[in-house]
Amino acid sequence: MQWLMLQQEYPEDFVIATGEQYYVRDFVNAAATELSMTISWRGEGVDEVGSVGGKSIVKVDPRYFRPTEVETLLGDASKARKNFGWIPKISFEELVTEMVREDLKSAERDELIKREGYKGMDYHE
Repeated sequence: MQWLMLQQEYPEDFVIATGEQYYVRDFVNAAATELSMTISWRGEGVDEVGSVGGKSIVKVDPRYFRPTEVETLLGDASKARKNFGWIPKISFEELVTEMVREDLKSAERDELIKREGYKGMDYHE
């Protein structure tokens, strides 16, 4: 879709979205599934905590709320569909899987660099 947008004679704005809506918890659960983990959730709202084996591994941090938080966000890609016939080809689960696998590769590379005594670009002591 990005390539299609750049081929236009005149610039326009297009939304690239699936039109599907997920909670952050859905993303965390999908990422955990890719890592063969099952998260147990307790609490609600800002007090919600996700645990694995009794150890808390994820919780809500209000510092990351948007300044003007909205109740719901849902992308409408109808203009892209109408103008280009574009439809999303990658599912939510496939996207999360790709993100987790790439993050694991980066973490493994960073650990190797650190273990061998080198400093990577993002490594700080």
